[in-house]
Amino acid sequence: MKNFSGQSVLTTSSLWTSTPRICAGVSPWSLITLLPCLLGACSVINLEDHRDTNTQKVQQAVNQVRADLEASLQHQVPSLNVLIQTPTEKIFASSVPPGNAPVTETTYFRFASNTKNFTSTAILNMYEDDWLDFRAPITGLIPGTTVPYVPDTPNWNFPYKNSITIEQLLQHSAGVFDVDNDPVPGFGGLSFTESTQTADPTHQFSTDEMVDQLIRHNLSYFAPGTGYHYSNTGYSILAKIIERVYSVKSGSTKTYGDYLKDYVIGSTAPVPVTIHFPVRADDTVLPSPHMAGLVLSPGSARQYGDYNMSAQVGEGNGYGTMAALNTYIRSLMKGQNVLKPETVQIMQTDVSSANPTYALGTTFTKNVGYGHNGARIGNLALIAYDPLTDVSVVVYLPLWDLTQGDTSFLKCFTALYDAAYAARTTLGYPGRP
Repeated sequence: MKNFSGQSVLTTSSLWTSTPRICAGVSPWSLITLLPCLLGACSVINLEDHRDTNTQKVQQAVNQVRADLEASLQHQVPSLNVLIQTPTEKIFASSVPPGNAPVTETTYFRFASNTKNFTSTAILNMYEDDWLDFRAPITGLIPGTTVPYVPDTPNWNFPYKNSITIEQLLQHSAGVFDVDNDPVPGFGGLSFTESTQTADPTHQFSTDEMVDQLIRHNLSYFAPGTGYHYSNTGYSILAKIIERVYSVKSGSTKTYGDYLKDYVIGSTAPVPVTIHFPVRADDTVLPSPHMAGLVLSPGSARQYGDYNMSAQVGEGNGYGTMAALNTYIRSLMKGQNVLKPETVQIMQTDVSSANPTYALGTTFTKNVGYGHNGARIGNLALIAYDPLTDVSVVVYLPLWDLTQGDTSFLKCFTALYDAAYAARTTLGYPGRP
């Protein structure tokens, strides 16, 4: 197919400040007499031109990454979008093919497993408030109560339950089998959630029924603390813990979404952002404007917009805007949000021995920073903050290409990082190592 070089839409908002000063020891008369010499010897720096040039450079860099991806996939890429903030400016670039509507930094989309960083933030905020101990076993008691973190009932006696800690769930080192990603016996080679949702798109999922699959088939990857395996189900259990702790501490029935709204993202949070975490099967509609994810498979193309996310609570159910995600990850990782700086350091550095790049709901990538990435129903997204350069970046690609199987999907996923590196390099910061 023909490759498309693309059209582009861009905006920029600057954080430059300028404060006029008169230097100590220099009289106004001296400045007046020196002024002609200064004007003749120096060129005037136009900061607005500088910002415009940087915006154009970032746009061109994102255009090139999208063009390269199109050439590799041999078809159009609906859009590739980058929001980058440095100590001095914030630049947004949306690269789209001719005739496609651009994405904006306030366009809503599903950001998938970036949700895990919010879950970790919630757990660590509860830790700061002495509502839980993240290093405690999940069978331990919520501080000041006789209520355990997870139900003490037979229908929650899944493999290794008594040996798992909250910390291990956060690190993906608990060995909890992932019934959302991996095939489960009895479901025709599909995961439990995919098979169930295909049969009934309106099904209201619960963590209890996911845990039931672990028990029913005696599913686990390894003994806790002996390995690393990414597990959405492990984060579903963390969401259950957040729900139970908040319900006990508030004295009323609460959900995972309630806690995030009240403490992390809502109007009463330190840094409110336009982000939502649906927990109900009927909470499917994204606000306008929004983007649907596109999934290309051999012989088919399907868009996912309104969608039941109740199977992904705590691990991938979030949606929001690039502007909101940038505000969140930048302020959080700088220690200027809901968590104290010392707790942020724990989030960044408390890793399992099996995977030194995945800490507590946080990944680390050199020259990109601390954050997370996500992939769900045609959406790919990356959020990160680099403390070495004070640069944050959010990247969004509304495409899963499965026409070449894992090979084409990996090309899309890699494009997230290609775009992040390209934007950073263009502005003079270190790029791909």
